Amino acid sequence: MRTFQVCMPAYPECWATCGSCASRGVFINAIQVQPGDTLRRDDPILTLETNKVDLDIPSPCAGQVLEVHVCLGDAASPGTPLITLALA
Repeated sequence: MRTFQVCMPAYPECWATCGSCASRGVFINAIQVQPGDTLRRDDPILTLETNKVDLDIPSPCAGQVLEVHVCLGDAASPGTPLITLALA
């Protein structure tokens, strides 16, 4: 079985330039998967909350969720491990 760890992508460039979102933190507002779920590419994994917007983070590939590495309210920095998938 091949596995793949999905990590938090880099923040959009606009977050760094305006400062409003990144300076106040980015938090996990909703986790939309749990171990055992089967995902297709682009299915939402979680929702981030910033000062201005909620943003869904999609799965970059298809597979079955083996483990969720984050909790509600966690800060989400680029590179943070989110989930581990067994690749389809």
